[in-house]
Amino acid sequence: MKLILLICLWIAGYGYGYGMQIGAEGTLWPYPQEVKTSESFFTITKQFNFTLKTAGKCDLLDKAIARYRKLFFLEDCSLVSKTATETLFDGQINVRQNGLYLGEIANITLSVHEKCETVPHMNMNEMYSININQQIQDIYAETVWGAIRALDTLSQLIRNVGQNQFTINETAILDFPRFAHRGLMLDTSRHYVPIKELLQNLDAMAYNKLNVFHWHIVDDQSFPYVSSIYPELSVKGAFNAKTHIFTEQQIQEVIAYGAERGIRVLVEFDSPGHTLSWGMGYPDLLTPCYSSGKPDGTYGPIDPSKNSSYKFIETLFKEVGHRFPDQYMHLGGDEVALDCWEHNPNIQSFMKIKNFTTISQLFQYYIENLLNIVRGLDKSYIVWQEVLDEGVVPKSDTIVHIWKDGWEGEMLNVTKRGFQTILSSCWYLNYINYGTDWPKYYACDPHNFGGTEQQNKLVIGGEACMWGT
Repeated sequence: MKLILLICLWIAGYGYGYGMQIGAEGTLWPYPQEVKTSESFFTITKQFNFTLKTAGKCDLLDKAIARYRKLFFLEDCSLVSKTATETLFDGQINVRQNGLYLGEIANITLSVHEKCETVPHMNMNEMYSININQQIQDIYAETVWGAIRALDTLSQLIRNVGQNQFTINETAILDFPRFAHRGLMLDTSRHYVPIKELLQNLDAMAYNKLNVFHWHIVDDQSFPYVSSIYPELSVKGAFNAKTHIFTEQQIQEVIAYGAERGIRVLVEFDSPGHTLSWGMGYPDLLTPCYSSGKPDGTYGPIDPSKNSSYKFIETLFKEVGHRFPDQYMHLGGDEVALDCWEHNPNIQSFMKIKNFTTISQLFQYYIENLLNIVRGLDKSYIVWQEVLDEGVVPKSDTIVHIWKDGWEGEMLNVTKRGFQTILSSCWYLNYINYGTDWPKYYACDPHNFGGTEQQNKLVIGGEACMWGT
C-alpha cells in the first residue's frame, strides 16, 4: 500500500486541484484549488464533535466520519518538533512560534446539501469548502462525495505537534477536481491480488482522492471471476479454483468498500483478444489457429463467426452487469491476434459470406456486436484505443482509453472525432525505474496535446496502470 500511496501522486496532483505544491511542512495533498491560511492556530482534541446538517440519514457519511477520526489523531506520527511549536505540555498551550493561539475547537459543522447517494458515479459532485476561523468552523459540500473529500483534507490539516497535542491552522479552502475520472488500474489475472490487498489499495486511493478502481479482473493467464452461469470459467481458468478466485460475495465487498470512499469499481472483461483463459473452460469460444493449412494446436481470439460466441458474452455480461453497479464497463479490444483469424478456413468462409475483404472489417463486426450487447444491457462502455485505430465507428457516447506512445496525436485525433478520452500512456507503473521516471510522471498533463478548449473538455481524466507479470 505504501508504494501505491506514492505512485498515485501524479493523478492526484493533476486530477484534483493543483497538487504540485509540495515540500513544506503540513502541505496538503493534492493541493486544493483555493487555499488561504495563516500561522494562527487552534487546538483540537479527540472529544470534538461534528454538528451534521444533512438532507436525511447518510450512512456513508457516518462511516466516513468514524473512519477519518482515526486519521485525525494519529498518536504515533508527530509531524512537528516540540521546539518548532513552543508548546507547553502541562495542560496549557503557549503562543506558538510565529503564530497566535486562537483557542480550542470543540465543534465543526458539517453540511451536506443534497440527499445522500450510495453509488459513486461518473458525474458525482466532489466540490467542498472548509472554513476554520474565530467566527466559524464549518465544512460544506453539495454531496456526500464532496464531504468525504473534505474529511480527507481535514485529516491533513490536523497535526500532531508532540505528546499527542493536536492543532489546526486558521484556514479557508475551496476545492473541486480538474478531472471526473482519476483512476488506478490493477491487473488481477496475470498476478492474483488477494481481497485484503485490493482493499488496502482502495484506502491508498482514497487518501489521494482517486475515484475509479479499474479492475482488470481476467486475461489470458487466468480467469478468477467466479460466474454462477458459467462456473467452468474459473474452475478451469483460475490459477487455483479454490484460493485464487473472486466470488460474488468478495466482489460485493470490494464494491461496498470503494463506495464508502467515493470510489467507483469499473470492471474490465477484455475481448476478443486476451481470452485464452476463457477457453480453458469453454474451448468452443476460441478460434483454432492454423499454420500451413493445418491446426497448430494453439488458440487465438474469440471466434467472431459463431452466433454462440455472442450469446455466451451476452449471458455472461448480463450477470456481470448485475454484480457491478457502475454504469460503465471496460470492454478492452486491444492487442487482438488478427493473424489467427486470417488463417482459419472457417472464418475465411464466414468473411466471404459477409463480403468482408479485410480482417479489420471482421474486427469491426465483432466489436459492433459487442457494443450492441452492452448497450442492450443498459450499460455504457469504455474501449482501448485500438477499437478506433482499426476503423470501428462506435456511438458518440463511447469513451476511448489511450495507452500507447505518441498519445498526443492519438488524443488530438480522438477528441476531434468528438469522443471522450482517458489517458494512461504516461503512467504505466510496471515499467518504473528507480528515481529517473518520476519527473516524467509529474510533467505529463492530459491537456498538453494541442487541442482546442472544446477538445480539452472531452478529456475526462487519466489512470495509472499496474499490470501484473
